Amino acid sequence: MIDRHPDRLALAERIGAIAIDDRNGDHVDQVLDFTEGAGADRGCEYMGYQCHDSAGREVPNTTMNDLVKSVRATGGLGVVGAFVPEDPGGDDELAKKGEIAFDFGAFWNKGLAMGTGQANVKAYNRQLCRLIQLDRAQPSFIVSHECSLEEAPEAYEHFDKRDVGWTKVVLKPGMSAGSKSTGKAGAVANTGAKGSKATKSHAHAHGTK
Repeated sequence: MIDRHPDRLALAERIGAIAIDDRNGDHVDQVLDFTEGAGADRGCEYMGYQCHDSAGREVPNTTMNDLVKSVRATGGLGVVGAFVPEDPGGDDELAKKGEIAFDFGAFWNKGLAMGTGQANVKAYNRQLCRLIQLDRAQPSFIVSHECSLEEAPEAYEHFDKRDVGWTKVVLKPGMSAGSKSTGKAGAVANTGAKGSKATKSHAHAHGTK
């Protein structure tokens, strides 16, 4: 899991992921180091066209090209971040047309596979809800705050600014303002051995919004 926000990295470690802080050096190099140069088996792009560099400049192709560098030959990429057909306010001509400068040559040469698109919610929602009911899945660990609808603008502002501790907000109709609860996210270090199978399983390209 690649990010630069300590609270989010702590959540990743809590569920057994290896947290890579890109403030500590190039994240691609760190992934390759953890996997003894091979690259991760799979990579997930979760930011989309709004990813940007550390200076705040939007660079839509950053995470995609970093994934190509970070994933081993014949590995797979999952692209769940939003990429739009056009972005009139984009910084360059390609972005305005919904296109990116993708390193297809390296992608092809490594024999990578890619899956993209919006989540097919209806295909999985009943199964996932059942897993939660049976206590086999506990996605609520990521929820940091519960707020009323009236507090939604304030909550979104905190989330959008990446304020510490604001990882996921649940809005509850009928909940009175001022009675919001805050979840406490713990962290358990679980980095694993360098080059281990667990280490090689996933790498998530990061992009901050």
